[in-house]
Amino acid sequence: MKEKPHVLFICTGNICRSPTAEGVLRHLAKKSGIAVHVESAGTGDWHAGQPPDARAQHHARGRGYDLSAQRARQVGTPDYERFDLIVAMDRGHLRVLRELCPPEHLGKLRMLAEGRDVPDPYYGGAEGFERVLDMVEAGCRELLEELRKATS
Repeated sequence: MKEKPHVLFICTGNICRSPTAEGVLRHLAKKSGIAVHVESAGTGDWHAGQPPDARAQHHARGRGYDLSAQRARQVGTPDYERFDLIVAMDRGHLRVLRELCPPEHLGKLRMLAEGRDVPDPYYGGAEGFERVLDMVEAGCRELLEELRKATS
């Protein structure tokens, strides 16, 4: 792993779950004094160039996370080389990542919550975005602890 680990979060369109995880990990890392480079991307390009969903931004802002500068993009072949960890929000994303991943980088792929999908809040209400935040905060705290141990 690089001196400053590079983490990429992946969801479907890169407008709800993965930008939330990017914002949460960036915030928690800064607060903890842990140097980490964080980005997010989607498995698809439907929302490329767009900011995160307004509801995701609203709920994140309510907990002190600013997602406003982020813009959606699709995961690409160079990402497998550039990032130390590529973190899927659900098993479907992990499956897509594995299909596209060069064999030498398969060890970089993982779920945020092992064995548990972070549900897509896009078609639901406020409670879905809050549930995603709860799961992402817990997963990012665990991930940050792993990164701290790996870099110390």
